[in-house]
This record gives sequence, structure tokens and C-alpha cells, in this order.
Amino acid sequence: MKDWLRLLCGAGALWAGMACAFAADSTREEDEFDVSVANLLVVLRESPGANKQDETLTPFGKISATLPDGRDIEFEASWFQYLGDMHLRLVFDGSRRVQSALPQDLQRLRLSPEEALDLAVDNLRRRYGTPVAEPWSGGLMQVHGDAPELDSSYFLDRGFWLEQLRHSPAGVVAAVPKRGGLVFARADDASAVATLRFSAAALFAGSESTRISSGLYLFKDGRWSVFQPPQKPAD
Repeated sequence: MKDWLRLLCGAGALWAGMACAFAADSTREEDEFDVSVANLLVVLRESPGANKQDETLTPFGKISATLPDGRDIEFEASWFQYLGDMHLRLVFDGSRRVQSALPQDLQRLRLSPEEALDLAVDNLRRRYGTPVAEPWSGGLMQVHGDAPELDSSYFLDRGFWLEQLRHSPAGVVAAVPKRGGLVFARADDASAVATLRFSAAALFAGSESTRISSGLYLFKDGRWSVFQPPQKPAD
């Protein structure tokens, strides 16, 4: 059964009440994964309709899924509601895909979710580079590493954002509209923040299969908070 759980966590099963919301990280049965501490990463994904106000890690709990043979099962993955309309998934990296970690994996590795997240960010930096902020447009900065599909994960790199506060004591406002898009503006630059609102909305609307968040987030005093609430899902 555990093999089925791993396959479902990676293959994009549709969950009750969330069919369009949580397409899982895909994999192939023939892929082999290193499930060690050194191979742990983290990705952000969309939670449509959510607007969580603090950045604590709240477990998803049990998830319902249907096996290829038609059987319905419940299982748990190391997925956590995070902030606004975002949730994070602890995953193991692969050559072409990632595979969601299970709670049993964290127990085996003797890691709390918070410890696992810290290690996953360290691994991200080691494997895919220290995040770089480069000028984009309209006073905005774009953040990237060496793997565009993981750029959004640098939102979780607290050390990087603490460094940005040295240049912007009033804080920074960031958007994570899609997996390959992480942009921010100085919180005290009203023109740049206005550009961010428009640009983030356009990127989110045009990235249906890879979008992450429709909200804006403020980093100040060493923590994230919701700056602009996420959009409500269309009826």
C-alpha cells in the first residue's frame, strides 16, 4: 500500500472537493528516488479559496484518492497549509519529477515539519543555487536560482529575505503568481507596489497550470504576512 501512496502523491490524483486545486507533483513508476535528508526539497502550490493569516505549518491531514483500479483510499502526505492561498509540500527530488514525502518519511528521518522545511531550503540553495534578485520592470525585482520551476520555493528562504530588509527596512512586498515567478518591490515604493499588483494579477491569470498565489505578501520584522488577500475563486 505504501508504494501506491507514493505513486498517488506524485502522479496527480484528484481529491474530493479539491479536484482542480491540488494537481500533485507528477512522477513515473520507473523513476527511482533517493529518500534521504540530502534529497529533501520543498515546493509551493495553490490552495484556492484559502486565506491563512499566519505562516505556521498546518497539516492537511487525510486526503481522499481513487486508485487506478477504482478503489477509494485515504492517506496522508507531508503537505501543510502555509500562508494566504498557498500550501507547501515536502518532496524528494528526482531527475525529472519530485515525489511527495510521507509523514513516515519525516519520522524515519527524525525531523519535525519545521526542521524538514529548513533542511529543504538549505538543500535547494546547495543544489540549485543561492537566490539572486535582478531588476525586472517598473521598480520590481525578480528572484531566481538555477532551476526556473523551483524559483517560487525561494519565497521560503528566510535568510534571503532578511538580507533584503537591509536595503528596505520598511519591508518588501512579494508575489508568487506561478512556479517560475517570484517578484517583489520595496514596501515604501508606492509606484512599484502598484506595478506589482498589476503584473502579479496578469501572471497569475495567464498561468493556470502552474499558478500558485493570487495574493501579495509583506515581509517585515523577520516574518511574512498577507498584504493583499488572495482572489476568491469564481463561482
